Amino acid sequence: MYGGLFRFVGEMGFFNTLLGIIGFGIGIPLGLFMGFFLFIFSKPDKVKDPMIRPIYELDSDALEELIPEIPLWVKHPDFDRVDWFNKFLAAMWPYLDKAICPSIRAMTKPIFAEYIGTFRIQSIEFESLSLGTLPPKLYGFKVHETDENELVMETAIRWAGNPDVVLVLRLFSLQIRIQLIDLQIFAAPRIVLKPLVPAFPCFSNIVVSLLEKPHVDFGLKILGGDIMSIPGLHQFVQEAIRKQVLNLYLWPRVFEIPILDASVGATKKPVGILHVNVVKALRLSKMDLLGTSDPYVKLSLSGERLPSKKTTIKMNNLNPVWNEKFKLVVKDPESQVLRLRVYDWDKVGGHDRLGMQLVPLKVLAPHEKKELTLDLIKNTDINNHQNKKPRGQLVVELTFTPFRVESSKSSSQLDGCRSMVSQNERDIHDDFVGGGAGLLLVKIQGATSVEGKRHSNPYAVTHFRGEKKKTKMVKKCRDPVWNDDFQFMLEEPPLKEKIHIELRSRRSGHFGFLSKESLGHVEINLIDVVHNGRINQKYHLINSRHGMIHVEIQWTQYA
Repeated sequence: MYGGLFRFVGEMGFFNTLLGIIGFGIGIPLGLFMGFFLFIFSKPDKVKDPMIRPIYELDSDALEELIPEIPLWVKHPDFDRVDWFNKFLAAMWPYLDKAICPSIRAMTKPIFAEYIGTFRIQSIEFESLSLGTLPPKLYGFKVHETDENELVMETAIRWAGNPDVVLVLRLFSLQIRIQLIDLQIFAAPRIVLKPLVPAFPCFSNIVVSLLEKPHVDFGLKILGGDIMSIPGLHQFVQEAIRKQVLNLYLWPRVFEIPILDASVGATKKPVGILHVNVVKALRLSKMDLLGTSDPYVKLSLSGERLPSKKTTIKMNNLNPVWNEKFKLVVKDPESQVLRLRVYDWDKVGGHDRLGMQLVPLKVLAPHEKKELTLDLIKNTDINNHQNKKPRGQLVVELTFTPFRVESSKSSSQLDGCRSMVSQNERDIHDDFVGGGAGLLLVKIQGATSVEGKRHSNPYAVTHFRGEKKKTKMVKKCRDPVWNDDFQFMLEEPPLKEKIHIELRSRRSGHFGFLSKESLGHVEINLIDVVHNGRINQKYHLINSRHGMIHVEIQWTQYA
């Protein structure tokens, strides 16, 4: 009896094992076939608009979770609400979607092309591309006031969007559809428009940086399932994207977008000094009745509105010797040209031009003295037959000396630690910056809250080393803007000197000189300018109730 029972149980176990083997053999091919079918013919889900609930329908737990999401204009009083901009963005979003998506396709096309042929990839293209119906929102906006020639803005952007992005990857003759879902981007960017220039759109560059770590979250749906749900993968991808973004854009790293060419509307900074030695002239033309001339030379650089420099007049001399040296500030050695014009001085009437010549600065090597003997011509018209007439020659010596950029940088670095070094080290630093000629550039940007007793037509007067230089006058204004700069070439740094700037007002009209009054003044120690290389500050005017003046001063050594 027991033997038959055991035999029956054994036969049942055998049949179960046999059925398991058969099921396993049939299940694997069937599963592979169904997986292949889903892999090839699966379609991405249609993106649906999310359900939005009003805040009064939320319970206390849901409201507590929303506390970190309170807008910045609630947390910080200096942030402004920008509901008007969000309404504007919502109205423009369908049109922005149609305008931005073709640009995305054009930008990604060469990127996708780099992967064609690698890993047996045949093609990568967008099956559908749309930014969805939910636009990003700005949760507060703040504008910083700085003394620099720039506009600084900060905001918080949050985008929980519903974009419809489906990418088709053809691999081994198979089509793999990848769908982007549940996109969330939270970021706090700083946007800087600089420099501000007098040409539309009035700024040359857009500089963007992130003030804190961004939040980027999304899902990737393949074969109907979100692969970002795989344990560990979501966190890995999110952290990798965050690190990449931080390495590129987290402050102080920036992303710069050029808007205007650097030469459009921008004020170029001086880059060096042109040393000119007017040596002599040979065989000049005879212009006077007695068969002689009274020559002198005028020098100027193209692109500058400064008055020309002049040599002395050599009376009754057709072969004058000057050996007079001049210094001209260079802003663009690749494009600027030195203009040399020789005149015959007359006591009455205009002075006759004996000849002229041009020297492009790009022919000069830095720090290398070059002696040129120039044939004088009438003008720059090559087709003018009068240029073939001999007018004499002019001998000049030219040397272009670039500014010492690295020394000014080290000066700034040293100055940043001046409070931490000893007096001995300060004296060493003073000796380091104390030797060598340089350029002192003074820019009077503007003033605020200035008012005279009888009139307010302000202008600024700069006094330094016996020289007096004036800005233009702005009529009937309490907050004038000048942006006028003055240059002083010095043989040594002005470590123990001051510059005096006075604001004045003059009654406009023919008898304005009879009615002038002071609106206040300020004296600035230049030792900080030498050590820092540059200062840009606003100063309270002495003898003025509320007046302030905005001054930028820069010192650059070139020898």
